Amino acid sequence: MKLGKQRLACALVLLLLFGAGWGNLGAPSVLAAPSPAASPTRAATTKKSASIDDSVRLTPPADLALERPALRKADALANFVEGARLEENGEVDAALKAYQKVLTVDPGEVELASRVALLLTRQDDVPRAIDILKDAIKANPKPVGPYLQLAFLYAKYLRKPEQALKYANQAVAIDPENIDAYQRIYEIELTSGESKRALSALDRAVKVNSTNPVFWARLGKLYASVLFQGDFEAKPEELSRVNEVFKRAAATGSDHPAVLKDVADYFAASQQIEEAIPLYLKVLELQPEDLNAREKLATGFVMTNQRGKAMTMLQQIIAESPEKYQSYELLAQLQDDEGRSLLRSNQMDAAKAEFAKASANYEQSLLINPNHPQTYLRLAELLIGPLRESERAERILTEARAQYPHVPEFTYYLALAQREGKRTQQAVATFEEALQEAEERGSTFLNARFYFDYGAAADQAGLRDKAAELLRRSIALDPANGEAYNYLGYMWAEQSTNLGEAEEMIRQALEIDPDNGAYLDSLGWVHFRKGRFDEALKDLLRAEQSLTRDDPVVFDHIGDTYAKLDRIPQALDYWQKAVTLDPTNKALVEKIESTRTMMSKGEAGKTGPRQ
Repeated sequence: MKLGKQRLACALVLLLLFGAGWGNLGAPSVLAAPSPAASPTRAATTKKSASIDDSVRLTPPADLALERPALRKADALANFVEGARLEENGEVDAALKAYQKVLTVDPGEVELASRVALLLTRQDDVPRAIDILKDAIKANPKPVGPYLQLAFLYAKYLRKPEQALKYANQAVAIDPENIDAYQRIYEIELTSGESKRALSALDRAVKVNSTNPVFWARLGKLYASVLFQGDFEAKPEELSRVNEVFKRAAATGSDHPAVLKDVADYFAASQQIEEAIPLYLKVLELQPEDLNAREKLATGFVMTNQRGKAMTMLQQIIAESPEKYQSYELLAQLQDDEGRSLLRSNQMDAAKAEFAKASANYEQSLLINPNHPQTYLRLAELLIGPLRESERAERILTEARAQYPHVPEFTYYLALAQREGKRTQQAVATFEEALQEAEERGSTFLNARFYFDYGAAADQAGLRDKAAELLRRSIALDPANGEAYNYLGYMWAEQSTNLGEAEEMIRQALEIDPDNGAYLDSLGWVHFRKGRFDEALKDLLRAEQSLTRDDPVVFDHIGDTYAKLDRIPQALDYWQKAVTLDPTNKALVEKIESTRTMMSKGEAGKTGPRQ
């Protein structure tokens, strides 16, 4: 055990001190010299004995013999060393005997007494443990440890709360700033069902004039545990009381990140975000890489539904302290979340504006502090996804990859940027590099999502067999995700190959998510490829109804199916809807124009859409 080794090392140091002359242990530090008035006989005897080898003496010379107090201390020290050795070897009973010999010499050795009491308690010998602690208090009444240990033993094992409270209160009297003592009183009263008396013990602690931030933080937690039990809502005056305690913790611990985080957590949990924000920012200033503080702050904003207010406050903080990158980082995260929320509600322009703001703030954060790889990844994800700025993402990721060559996530994101930028062959090569780097470094991102993304890149590069292999790997890693089933089935439908297996894959996806518009479109397209146009139309119209926003591909598919059913006006109507959403689709524009030309010539039924 580590404790045993430390104790043994301490004992060895004391032994060295003993060998050097004992210092202040009670024995003389300098041996007495012979008196000048010594008799000739005595002098002769001394001279003669000088020629005798002391190593063969059975008893030490009289002038080297220890006095009785020093002998007792030496024996105690030897017993302590032996006890530490025995305890480390697991011989607890023998260790206890050795330790108790030490305490017989010096019962006021508080740390050892507490250790022996703990060992005795583990052996269910609580009465002896109590006796040891009481002897320690008699011999050395100032340390509070034995009092608190006695309070614990009387409360838990002997079920005598009055005795327990007596010792806990004595600890408070000795050291009014010892928060453990107040906590012991609080726990004893609470266990006895006396919540009001437990609270009064904390009120007593509030009156202490302490400058220790840990004292106030722990006191605040104890108050909160009493006042905020379950769904109980604290009264304003009670909330104010707890707030004041935590504010004292923050005031006395302005350079103590652990205390500041505790205080911020309290304010966030009690939905006082305005108080929490500057405290979390201070934590990040003291510990810039504390991701836990960042996540807690962002989560707190979302959970309390105060994103807008939080963004306003962060903007104010930036105006006052523009040199702090943490404020830009947090504001960007909130704007990113806001943009995605707007996107879900189909407010496309507003969403894009929020994403642009988030992008700018991420970049500003990196300008101030470029040594934060997670910010590069967040920015890249924004540029690749909602903002569709793949070239800009590729440039940023190339720089980040050079700066952090041992972070394979940058290679993965770079591959995504290249894929979205239609550089599909390069993307496949970069995906393979990301795979190799991740395997070498044991990265955790080689999951179903990675193989899905890699498979999509291989498909777009025309490597259909490789794409199928990668998509099957994605399915194997996450069989509950319908996206890979659907992609693989739709890829085969587009090629008009493996149509039977394609339909099976898509139906698997629909079992997972029956009302998914994209999956219904894929099923309709498989039926179209099989020449089952009535079934295809039914599925495609269901897909149109299921989608949360209009999709040009679905409209194109419906138009093609109507054309196959010789319902040309409806076909043109849906093709026109598709081209309105996707005006750069030249093939779609040509299809509309050619169909209208054939209609004008009375030949509309002679040529159908793509097969």
